[in-house]
Amino acid sequence: MTWDEICTSAALRGRWVAMNDCSFDETTGRATAGLVVDSDDDLAELCSRIRDSEWSNCAIVLVDGSGMPARRSAPRLN
Repeated sequence: MTWDEICTSAALRGRWVAMNDCSFDETTGRATAGLVVDSDDDLAELCSRIRDSEWSNCAIVLVDGSGMPARRSAPRLN
C-alpha cells in the first residue's frame, strides 16, 4: 500500500501499523509504501506480536491522519 492509501484507510487511521518491504523517501527517511502486516491501537501489543511473528524487519509508524508518519522505527537486526 502507498502511504496515501494507508492514511486514508478508516481501519488504520489512529493506529500503529507494522509495515514490511517498505520504500523510503531518500530525503526524509519516511516510509512511502509497504506491505501492512499488522496494526493495533496499542504499540506494546503490536510490538509483541511482531516480535513473535515471522516479520523481522518492519517499520512501525503511527497513522495520525496528517499524511506523514509520526514515528519511524529502525529495522530490527537479527
